Amino acid sequence: MTQKLSLVWLNYKRNKVIYWMALPVVLYFLIFKYLPMYGAVIAFKEYTVGKGIWGSEWVGLQHFRDFFQSYYFWRVLKNTLILSFYQLLFGFPAPILLALLLNELRHELFKRTVQTVSYIPHFISLVVICGMVVDFSSRDGLFNSIITFFGGESSALLSDPGNFRTIYTASSIWQELGFSTIIYLAALSGINPELYDASKVDGASRIRRVWHITLPGIIPMIVILLILRIGGLMEIGFEKVILLYNPNVYDTADVISTFVYRKGISESAEFSYTTAVGLFQSLVNFILLIGANRLSKAVSDNKLF
Repeated sequence: MTQKLSLVWLNYKRNKVIYWMALPVVLYFLIFKYLPMYGAVIAFKEYTVGKGIWGSEWVGLQHFRDFFQSYYFWRVLKNTLILSFYQLLFGFPAPILLALLLNELRHELFKRTVQTVSYIPHFISLVVICGMVVDFSSRDGLFNSIITFFGGESSALLSDPGNFRTIYTASSIWQELGFSTIIYLAALSGINPELYDASKVDGASRIRRVWHITLPGIIPMIVILLILRIGGLMEIGFEKVILLYNPNVYDTADVISTFVYRKGISESAEFSYTTAVGLFQSLVNFILLIGANRLSKAVSDNKLF
C-alpha cells in the first residue's frame, strides 16, 4: 500500500502541471454531472417538495410500471427509436461520404469553399435553424414553392404527421454534416501518403485506392463513432423536437425526452414519474453502449473501452 502511494506521489510530482490543468474539468463533472445523480432516487419515491427527497415516501417500481402500462409508452418508444434509426441510417454515413469526396478534390479553393459553406449551419443557433425550417415548410414557404413548381399541391408540411420524421432527419443532416466531417478529415490526414504512391505505381484506380487504402484507414474512427451513436440511440434531444412539432403531429413526433419535458415541467409537475421515465431511457442507452462495444470487440479489434 505504502509503495503504491509512493508511486502515485512520484507520478504527481512528475506531472504536476497536467494534474492541475485537469482539476477544473474533474470538478466540473463531479459538481454538475455526478453530484446531481443522487436526485434520481426520487424515481422510486412519491416525491413532494414539502417533504424533500429523503422525507418522501418510497413506492418502489410503481412509476416504472405506470409508464410501461400507459397509453404513451409504445408511442414515445416507437417514435424515439424510429427517429434515432433514421439519423443512424442517413445521418451517420453522410459525413463519411462528404469527407471521402473532399479528400479526393484537388482544387484547393473549391475544397475550402465547400468545407466552409458546409460548416456554417453548425454555428447557427438551433432556434434560428428551426425557425428557418418552420418558415420553409409553411404553405407559402420555399419547400411548397418547389413542390408547386413541379405540379404538386401546397400544404402545411409540418402539420402532416407523415412529413415530420423526414423534415427532422433532413434538417439534422444539413445542420451537422459539415462539422461532423472534421473528425474524418483529421483521420484521413493520418494515412501514410506512401501507400497512395505505391498504389499508383501498381496501377490502382482512384476508386480502388479509396476502397483499399482510404476506407481501411478511417475504419477505427468509424467504429468508435458508431458505438457512441448506438449508445445514444434512445436519446433524442427535446429542444429541436419541441421547436418543430405541434399537437397535430404528436403521433409521429412525440419522443421520450419531450414526454418527460411535458409531464415534468410544462403541463404537470410529475417529478417522480418523469424521473423514472428518464432513468429507463438512460438505462437502455447504457445497455446499448455496452452491447455495441462488446459486439465490436468480438468481430474486430476496434472498441471504445
